[in-house]
Amino acid sequence: MDETLTMRCAMSGVVLISTMLLFSSACGPAWAQNTSVLEIGKFSATSEGAALPDGWKPLTFTKIQKQTQYEVIKDGGRMVVKAVSEASASGLTKAVQINPKEYPVVRWQWKVENLLMTSDATRKDGDDYPARLYITFEYDPDKVSVGKKLKYKAGQVLFGDIPIGAINYVWERKAPVGAIIDNAYTDFVKMVVVESGPQNLGMWIDESRNIYEDYKKAFGEEPPLINGVAIMSDTDNTKERAIAYYGDITFEKVAPKAAQ
Repeated sequence: MDETLTMRCAMSGVVLISTMLLFSSACGPAWAQNTSVLEIGKFSATSEGAALPDGWKPLTFTKIQKQTQYEVIKDGGRMVVKAVSEASASGLTKAVQINPKEYPVVRWQWKVENLLMTSDATRKDGDDYPARLYITFEYDPDKVSVGKKLKYKAGQVLFGDIPIGAINYVWERKAPVGAIIDNAYTDFVKMVVVESGPQNLGMWIDESRNIYEDYKKAFGEEPPLINGVAIMSDTDNTKERAIAYYGDITFEKVAPKAAQ
C-alpha cells in the first residue's frame, strides 16, 4: 500500500466524522446559554427497536465493508444502544457545537461484555476497542500552534475539511487507566484510557471526564469548539468479536466552588 493510501485509511474515521458534521451543522442543536446540562445522547428516551437514537446518524468507512450492528434495546429497565462488532467497524455520530470551557465535564454510561484478546492501542493492527466515546474539535487557527497549523493545511490538501483534533475515551485491554496515548495512525487523535482490563466487565459503569483539561493535557493548547460526538465499537483490525452497551451522554458545567 502506498503512503498516500495508507494516510487516507488512517484518517478515514476523522475525515468521515468531519464531512458528516459539515452537512448537518446548519441544523445542529442550539442550547440556551443558561442550561447547566446538555443532553447529547438521550438514549433512555428512545423507543425500543428504533433504528437510530434521535439526532444520531450512521458513521461508516469506505474502506471497511463490514459494519458494526447497533440497536436500541431495554437493559435493566432502561433504553440503551447495543453494539455488536464482528471483524467490523462503524459507529453512530451526532453533530454538536459545544464550548468545552463552558461545558467541560462529559458524562456517559457504558457496559462491555468482553475484552479483545489481541488489541493494542500502540499498534495499527491492534487499534480496536470494544467501546469508545469519540469527540472531535473544529479548526480554529487562533488556537493552534504554527507547526500544527501547517500539518493541518497539508491534511486539508489530501482530505478536505477535517477536525483539528479528536479525543477517544476508550476501554482498553492492558494500558493503565488515565493513560493518554497517541493514536496508532495519526497524532491528530489521542486515546484516553478510562477503563482497562476485565475487572468491570458485564457491569454498567458511570464515567466522567473533564474534556477541557484532557484536551489541554493531550495537545498542549486551548481546545477549540467541540463539533461532533460519536460512539463506536470496532474489531476490524483484530478480527475479533465485541459486545458493548451505551447509555446517556451529557455535557455539564462545573459547579462553582463554595466560598472558603
